[in-house]
Amino acid sequence: MKIFRRLTKPVSHLVAFGLLALSLHLPAAHAGMIGTEAVINAAQVQQDRQRLRTVFKRDDVQAQLMARGVDPAQVQARVDSLTDQEVQSLSGKIDQLPAGGDSGLGLLVFIFVVLLITDILGFTNIFPFVKHPKR
Repeated sequence: MKIFRRLTKPVSHLVAFGLLALSLHLPAAHAGMIGTEAVINAAQVQQDRQRLRTVFKRDDVQAQLMARGVDPAQVQARVDSLTDQEVQSLSGKIDQLPAGGDSGLGLLVFIFVVLLITDILGFTNIFPFVKHPKR
């Protein structure tokens, strides 16, 4: 019994010290309500991020990136490191871009109109269907 009493004092000190140490290092848990808007925004950001990943995984986009000297793996890493606001902004800009891109048709029409006007004014003689005044 004497051995038991001699061991209880150091063990009780060790248990008390352990409980004190555990209670000091564990922060208190705080609970709160999460708004519906926060949940919807988080889900929307995840959808936008996945959409950006799929856009940058397309073969034509990767070919354009490679033509400009950008590594597609680096692009994926940068998409993953974007903030939520940047993901939403970039996804919104992709929605505003034309679907087919710039085919160059507008440039050809502009050049045709400029040449036609210069031909009508008599500065050039390119088109045979334009009647020039006799000089």
